[in-house]
Amino acid sequence: MNKPTERPAQPGGPKLDRESILIDARRELAMPSRRLFGKQLLTLGGLSMLTGCSLTDNDSVNRFLTAVSRLNDRAQAALFDPTRLAPTYTEAQLTRPFPFNAYYGIDEVPVVDGSDYKLKVSGLVTGQRIWTLPELYALPHAEQITRHICVEGWSAIGRWGGTPFGDFLQRIGADTSAKYVGFKCADDYYESIDMPTALHPQTLLTFTYDGERLPAKYGYPMKLRMPTKLGYKNPKHIVEMFVTNTYPGGYWVDQGYNWFGGS
Repeated sequence: MNKPTERPAQPGGPKLDRESILIDARRELAMPSRRLFGKQLLTLGGLSMLTGCSLTDNDSVNRFLTAVSRLNDRAQAALFDPTRLAPTYTEAQLTRPFPFNAYYGIDEVPVVDGSDYKLKVSGLVTGQRIWTLPELYALPHAEQITRHICVEGWSAIGRWGGTPFGDFLQRIGADTSAKYVGFKCADDYYESIDMPTALHPQTLLTFTYDGERLPAKYGYPMKLRMPTKLGYKNPKHIVEMFVTNTYPGGYWVDQGYNWFGGS
């Protein structure tokens, strides 16, 4: 997102280039991760009133755009239906090859040794423990062919296999009235999701892709797959998860992306 610019200083202090702010605000709202219920009816002034922000300097513009993003998060959360299923597809519709996507190049994909891999589970759970890959692989298995939607504007259909995350949360005695589930990964990535999405029937802890062990480029040994979320909300190479009521943020969220990230 481009930083709003200012006009040259004028008597009474600097005046913001409102057109530039409007362009940025419209860009924010036009992105798939920034959809806002009724956004077509909202003017810049209306959004300013809704967010309680005045537009007087660059800091206030940043607060305004952050407030719009948070308003968007609340709107998406309110509209989210935890029982509504994302579309599914046939094997003939798979995208081949499924694209690699990360904040680093494919030659920098983390190398995780599955023989000594351990998943740490902590937070508001009664079963705080370490899980090995054989234990995870022994869990009940489910598959889905769903569409991955990237915030950059592309999408791809993939076949994912693993265990329903809601069942896993029940198995570890998670407090499902808690607000968040957070994830730490083998690289520097981290993410968090809302509990209703965690319990959604299509949210999977995935261990396979297209019938084979999950390749490193897609998140070996374990990726969280959520067809109801944009791609950046689907963490790969997961090594730790925790249930909490304290907002955990996320790698891209902490750089300005919407937290809810619904697709």
